[in-house]
Amino acid sequence: MAAPPKTCKLMVHGDSLSAAYGLKREEGWVTLLEKKLSAEKIDCAVVNASISGETTAGGLARLPALLAQHKPSHVLLELGGNDGLRGLPLNEMNGNLLNMVNQAQQAQAQVLLIGVQIPPNYGRPYNEKFQQTFKEVAKAKRVALVPSLLEKLADSREAFQADGIHPVASAQPALLDTVWPQLKLQLKK
Repeated sequence: MAAPPKTCKLMVHGDSLSAAYGLKREEGWVTLLEKKLSAEKIDCAVVNASISGETTAGGLARLPALLAQHKPSHVLLELGGNDGLRGLPLNEMNGNLLNMVNQAQQAQAQVLLIGVQIPPNYGRPYNEKFQQTFKEVAKAKRVALVPSLLEKLADSREAFQADGIHPVASAQPALLDTVWPQLKLQLKK
């Protein structure tokens, strides 16, 4: 007899930070999340729909099919880093994030927006506005926010691969620890 389907389904819709870039898939924070849910006895399936290099425009284009296919109860939206690294217009990033949150909410999914930090290449005003974009979207759509997935690693060069952008395997638990408090609150609702 087949096990009953899980009533909770988390879908992580992100970029290389969630796709375990440069690591074995099982070393990434999303796989660690699956283990954490099991350890906490939270009956929840996890789908990792993350793709390295994904922008908010690409994520927006892919989201309708992902929502239809997976029917998630929760969407962890971790996109925007590649927009920032490429210096793309932040008003477009904002619009894409708003649109994705709208679509997820219309599909009856709770949304957790996960922001990121980018290197200072484009100057302080761009970086500040980039960080502010996540806060604006979360406030406008009344969704939970993790301001920066990389917040616990910011001052640790050894936490990153040679590219200085992607965390090493030993840093992945810190990413999960950054997301978990907000996610746990959502799962209790």
